[in-house]
Amino acid sequence: MIELHYFAEDDFDQLIGWFSFKKEYIQWGGGGFGYPLTREKLYSHIDKANQEDSEKLIYKVVEKSSGKAVGHISLESIDTKNNSARVCRVLVGDDSMRGKGVGEAMMKEILKVAFEELNLHRVSLGVYDFNHSAIKCYEKAGFQKEGLKRDVQRYEDEYWNLWEMSILEDEWKKKVDILLE
Repeated sequence: MIELHYFAEDDFDQLIGWFSFKKEYIQWGGGGFGYPLTREKLYSHIDKANQEDSEKLIYKVVEKSSGKAVGHISLESIDTKNNSARVCRVLVGDDSMRGKGVGEAMMKEILKVAFEELNLHRVSLGVYDFNHSAIKCYEKAGFQKEGLKRDVQRYEDEYWNLWEMSILEDEWKKKVDILLE
């Protein structure tokens, strides 16, 4: 269905174009980039990423049948001492691909990178509590809720809560074994 390719400068304009509304952009970037997203911010984001021993692997998500980029995902805060990392900036950017299992396939692929290639023990992520479809997707991938962080992001006149979720290597292996049966 999909495969991951390193995100590069050639992909900047498409990613920027996927954000029609400030709210969806803030959900994707967690407010860390500031609004709006620019090429300059993306240059800084990919600096030192996707290299050997990098703490950040950034991918575009490519639909195999068409070769078209349909999303974005990254594995960040890669910590080889503690064998952990964090899934960040998950986006199915192509509206026509939403609701077709692309998000679940993205999680499957990024977890393969984390657990098979990098031999990590723990992978975490954060998701805003109102993003029910993402939470369902992450739970299907094997992530468990660890706790709710209250009022972590201010957006205009409201505050957003964030679920912290994680999956451990043995949980992932069990999930993979079940799928192979």
